Amino acid sequence: MDLLQAMKTFTAVVEAGSFVGAMDAVGLSKPAVSRHVNELEAHLGTRLLQRTTRRLSLTSEGQAYYQRCKDILLAVQEAEGEVGSSALQAQGRLRIGAPQTFGALHLAALWGRFAAENPQVTLDIVLSDRVVDLVEEGYDLVIRIARLSDSSLISRRLAGTRMVLCASPEYLAMHGTPAHPHALARHEVISYTYWSSGDDWTFQGPGGQVTVRTRPRIHTNNGDTCRAAALAHQGIILQPDFLVHEDLRSGALVELMPDFRAAELGIFVVYPTRKQLPLKVRRLVDFLADALLTPPWSDRKSCSLQALK
Repeated sequence: MDLLQAMKTFTAVVEAGSFVGAMDAVGLSKPAVSRHVNELEAHLGTRLLQRTTRRLSLTSEGQAYYQRCKDILLAVQEAEGEVGSSALQAQGRLRIGAPQTFGALHLAALWGRFAAENPQVTLDIVLSDRVVDLVEEGYDLVIRIARLSDSSLISRRLAGTRMVLCASPEYLAMHGTPAHPHALARHEVISYTYWSSGDDWTFQGPGGQVTVRTRPRIHTNNGDTCRAAALAHQGIILQPDFLVHEDLRSGALVELMPDFRAAELGIFVVYPTRKQLPLKVRRLVDFLADALLTPPWSDRKSCSLQALK
């Protein structure tokens, strides 16, 4: 008995609802279809289908085995596709979502390279800091910067980023330098609207976790606006190092309280499912993972106020 063929035949019978209906799906005669199912039941030592003159129905064992067969046959199909896909060319439209600032700073220069390597792929790139619904809004994949919670979506980590508390030297000269997170409640703060904890900023320090309720003078849903306000000496910001690493290197901004660490976030590519993943999506996921293997902000030496003194 060809076990894999028997599983295909059994699955076709279940989905067609009859032996006759399964004939076209598997390209076999009715006696051959019936024989495959009978041999499979004999091999397993259990009845998978209840047969009457009018209809077929699954036994409880048959229902469980049908689900297993579906998974196994899909895995075989995917394996065959992966082997054959190396000779194929990715093609079609790719709808991609990415955060606005990260997309402009660190992804914009990559799209041309990917397009040149995959000339039959059309890119539709949407930059937004809003959390989109991949399935409902028709995205093939999105980039998310977060601590991802459990979900039905599939993710691959591309890189990491650290949230940095910083301000301009000019602001600190005018308002003083906070030495503890609690002091932030008395400072001018520029807040990012989509920060998950809102105006409550949490840090991990030598004595444990510290949370402070800030009182922002500016709220904005855009990281570039936060950075611009800080460079204009308007207050303290908490922004990812992929955005402020050059300012910290040049001294235009200074990291504050390096002993109190803010959140470490992952940069993920997220897509709806890994089952029958289109070649165009697989190519882009691998491309981004390779391009961000050594992110440009990761080599920054800490540039804190203490280091400048």
